[in-house]
Amino acid sequence: MTKVAHEYMEKMGIKDTQYIIGRHFDKEHPHVHIAFNRIDNNGKTISDRNDQFRSEKMCKELTAKYGLYFAGGKEKVKEYRLKEPDKTKYEIYQALKAEIARCRDWTTLLSHLKEQDIDVRFKYKGNSQDVQGVIFEKNGYHFNGSKVDRSFSYSKIDFALQQNNREHDQQMQETTNLISNIADVTSEITNDLIEGGLGLFQTHGTVPAEVYNTLDKKKKKKKRKIHL
Repeated sequence: MTKVAHEYMEKMGIKDTQYIIGRHFDKEHPHVHIAFNRIDNNGKTISDRNDQFRSEKMCKELTAKYGLYFAGGKEKVKEYRLKEPDKTKYEIYQALKAEIARCRDWTTLLSHLKEQDIDVRFKYKGNSQDVQGVIFEKNGYHFNGSKVDRSFSYSKIDFALQQNNREHDQQMQETTNLISNIADVTSEITNDLIEGGLGLFQTHGTVPAEVYNTLDKKKKKKKRKIHL
């Protein structure tokens, strides 16, 4: 594990600096955490540019090279083993995952989160009203949205809410169209039944006069026969 960690650091450009590699036992699969000083021994700053994407790439390469496996996502976290502040962060993650899926705007989302004792603050760009970030607070801890999960940055949550709203409007329009179509079909069927029903009361008019007269005479003869 130490060898893999050192190779990872080398590929990430983390060298000639102070560092700690610590084994972590909060999950069943073996793993380590690395903490390092971004100011190296020569006083130069170790770049963190695109470190998230570079780190993911390096992890995949090392996983394939050493026949390792990727740890399960947040869905497989054993919550009872978490300690603070990770426990609170996971609670916020679970709440956001459930509420964002069923909310269509920020007002509703904030209300639902408040019911779960989660407060929300927004970060603004300079002195403007342009929101550039979101912070979630609970149990005295606070986390940037992207620190809870990549999908919970302000921009991604905002996009998800707008998408939910568009899907809702589309479903409502489809429902309205369906009701309208059913009403049209029902109206046509009703008209056909009314027209057909009226035809049932026009028998005499549709039977030739000579046939009707014959039927009428037979009825009269039948009545005479009964009297005899």
